[in-house]
Amino acid sequence: MPRFLPWFLLLLALLLLPGPAGRLLLDLLGGLTLTLLLLPLLAGGAALIGWQVMKRRMRTCPSCGMASLGQSVCPACGTLLECDAAGQAPEGGRSWPSDPPEIDARNVTINVQVVDVESSDASASKADPGSSPPS
Repeated sequence: MPRFLPWFLLLLALLLLPGPAGRLLLDLLGGLTLTLLLLPLLAGGAALIGWQVMKRRMRTCPSCGMASLGQSVCPACGTLLECDAAGQAPEGGRSWPSDPPEIDARNVTINVQVVDVESSDASASKADPGSSPPS
């Protein structure tokens, strides 16, 4: 590599920097640097907007739970995904029940049965002496 190349570049830089060409070169380098620094943020914003659009178009089958994009029939079970306001599928297709009524948790009683595990294992082994207790 020739020895005069770095001196030539320095001389060229000193000639271009004070004038309009040097200013243009610095503006161009600054713009490229700013773009490279902000590119990950721009890509993240575009990905977030794309994810929101895709999520809005996604439909979940009420019968099997499979998610599909923009289809009117579930690809797994064949259930029609479009329904009218009454919850009935059009053209005699399968329909699903509407949302269950909300239950106020303050007014609900939960019945619990206590079962002794040891006594249930003993009764199972007495009923069938050849079997071993479940593990």
